[in-house]
Amino acid sequence: MDGRDLVRSVKAVGSAGAAQGLRTVRAAWRRRRADAAGLPERGAERARVPGPVREVEPGPGGGVVRFARSELRITVTASGAVFWGWDGAGPEPSYALADRSPEPDPRAVLEPDKDGAWRVVAERVTVIVSRHGAVEVQTPGGVRLRRDLPPRWWEPAAGGTARWMQRSEVPADARFFGLGGRASGPRLRDGTYRLWNTDPGHTFVPGDDPLYITMPVQMVVADAGTHLMFHDTSWDGTVTLREGEEGAGSGHDRAGTSELRVDGGPLRCWMVVGTPARVLHAWAALTGAPALPPAWALGHHHARWGFGSEQQVRRIVSGYQEHDLPLDAVHLDIDHYDAHQVFTVDKERFPNLPVLAEELRREGIRLVSIVDPAVKAEPGNGVYDGGTAEDAFVRDAAGRTVEGVVWAGESVYPDFTRAQVREWWGGLYEERLAQGFAGFWHDMNEPTSFTAFGENTLPRSARHDLDGRGGDHREAHNVYALCMARAGYEGLRRLVPEERPFLFSRSGWVGMQRYGGTWSGDVATGWPGLRASLSLVMGLGLCGVPYSGPDVGGFDGSPSPELYLRWFQLGSYLPLFRTHASLRAGRREPWEFGDEVLAHARVALVGRRRLLPYFMTLAHLARRTGAPYVRPVWWGAPEDRALRDCEDAFLLGDSLLVAPVLDPGADRRAVQLPRGRWYDTVTEEVYEGPGQVLIEAPLSRIPVLARAGAVLPVRGSDGGLELEAWAPEHGRTGGGLVVADAGEGWDEPEVERYVTRWKKRQVVVKRGGDDGRGEPPYPVRVRGLARP
Repeated sequence: MDGRDLVRSVKAVGSAGAAQGLRTVRAAWRRRRADAAGLPERGAERARVPGPVREVEPGPGGGVVRFARSELRITVTASGAVFWGWDGAGPEPSYALADRSPEPDPRAVLEPDKDGAWRVVAERVTVIVSRHGAVEVQTPGGVRLRRDLPPRWWEPAAGGTARWMQRSEVPADARFFGLGGRASGPRLRDGTYRLWNTDPGHTFVPGDDPLYITMPVQMVVADAGTHLMFHDTSWDGTVTLREGEEGAGSGHDRAGTSELRVDGGPLRCWMVVGTPARVLHAWAALTGAPALPPAWALGHHHARWGFGSEQQVRRIVSGYQEHDLPLDAVHLDIDHYDAHQVFTVDKERFPNLPVLAEELRREGIRLVSIVDPAVKAEPGNGVYDGGTAEDAFVRDAAGRTVEGVVWAGESVYPDFTRAQVREWWGGLYEERLAQGFAGFWHDMNEPTSFTAFGENTLPRSARHDLDGRGGDHREAHNVYALCMARAGYEGLRRLVPEERPFLFSRSGWVGMQRYGGTWSGDVATGWPGLRASLSLVMGLGLCGVPYSGPDVGGFDGSPSPELYLRWFQLGSYLPLFRTHASLRAGRREPWEFGDEVLAHARVALVGRRRLLPYFMTLAHLARRTGAPYVRPVWWGAPEDRALRDCEDAFLLGDSLLVAPVLDPGADRRAVQLPRGRWYDTVTEEVYEGPGQVLIEAPLSRIPVLARAGAVLPVRGSDGGLELEAWAPEHGRTGGGLVVADAGEGWDEPEVERYVTRWKKRQVVVKRGGDDGRGEPPYPVRVRGLARP
């Protein structure tokens, strides 16, 4: 017995309460025993490298290069994405890809290159494979974007899966982004980042890593170009990043490096090259279009772990109404369950939940339910009995049902990697719909199992179906929440086919955007937590997950009035705008922070409601193009190095630049502007980019700038849609896109294009079309004219 684990066991019993504490101790030892018995011993390992080229077999879009000890399959797709897989691995099976593998580019040909190398020349990239297995991707002009050195792997002598190491080089000026939801960012500094979805078990701040969503997806931005790199493996691993240096040492550049280490394979890679917009468009084509939220989900959500009863929910809603504050959704946490059991309701505290839901819906407010994956292991529990009959729960290597500990006590876990289990689970949402819930919030799905020591998740030896392939939790862990989201989304599509599902999930993996979005998880209350909130949203957007947001105010503690307001102001410009807090935290209602904060919070809420048509347009564009709502300021100019290093502001679509206040006591802040003219949306003061400007940021607002020439769809005073047009620079034109959709169904509204230009001394706005002279069908308000 490990003495330190014994100490942790004693502490767990003392701090968590006797019953739950003992359960977490038993769960920890049970997990350790299961892995000791169920995981294969690696024993001696043999290090391998590919060796020299032996044979080449050209094929559609590329071909197969066989080395002495491995083979490399390489394909350039018709969309320009590049795939390569070692050990002959193809693109499938993959939980990341939306459908079948993309079609190869018939024009791309594998042909000999100099020095015994081979190359594939395509329209957008040239891929060179060296005679010892290095893979280099270049622009058509021959500029290197990325070079993967020959991989190294370690094979267990007794058989089993290999461990892989892949070292890559990028240009010296490159900056790294992505890797899922990282609190330290959005630019990823030198360091090691783990690829294992993790409930940290406490609130987090920048520097805490890993968190709930880890993805082996890198967005790399350099002077030479932008590329996205995806290593399609769900196994545990690490990515170690090191930025390069220009002119280091003897005057030569030192390349930036990325080193991937994973505990299982195969090693499969995807790379997409182009502008940021093109890269994410192609990425969405590969991994799936983002789900389109219903219009109400783009409004303001209020949540709390600790709504004790229907009466308390009504009091909160009445408070919003009495203070004239817009509210679109209320979220119920685990305290509305019967003894924390999923798909149940505590009838004493919530005796008429469908009635409450209907009352709120008449006021334009939806109810959203938390849904946890763990099921209380107790005969008589309907979900447990139904799952047992379906043989739905994860088993260990000996065939016994795996048990863990969560809020309900001893619990079992559905195997969402099995199609029949997903279908069974998706049908359970009928109970939630009957209670009146309109949206769903997946939690604890890393998956989490409380343990006194060791990892707070299932044993690595736990067996999973993996859609017929079979395997264990080492491979299934990172895709568990993705498969749960799929189960819920597909179930809702069957149960309510006429409505767009609303679902967001604490954990997930590549492709999770197909089923909904995410939120920050338990971000710590404090200014570092505020900064981490923005990092998470931006980083996830660059990985293809456009809909996310933080717990406004932080999950724990009591924010100061200033911190709460600055968080609230930031949240009002993020896709998911939700206040939320722990059972043990202070209140999060705006009126709890004094009259001044209440007045400013009202302005933020009214401003959010006014921008709802713009957010809906961004949601449709995200679905059609993969572009996130929240974009780094370098989005349109990745070659601008000053913008690449800007982490404290963002573009909201193409038209707005938002500069939140992230430090205490600040009443002005520096803003790094992209090229062009920008207008302060409150004062209409003009700023010229590129460059840094100092902008007033009183407590009443954060700086928000509109791009000259932009056309934004907004909500007019009568509730209808109107166009807000910002004067373009003289001699130039501008414009914007509008998707008019205020519903919940599956109609595909037209994307309307509007153009702004000067006509004599007037700014005119015309609807784009064949003649470009159509009059807008909405009222138009032109701003930015009163400049000296």
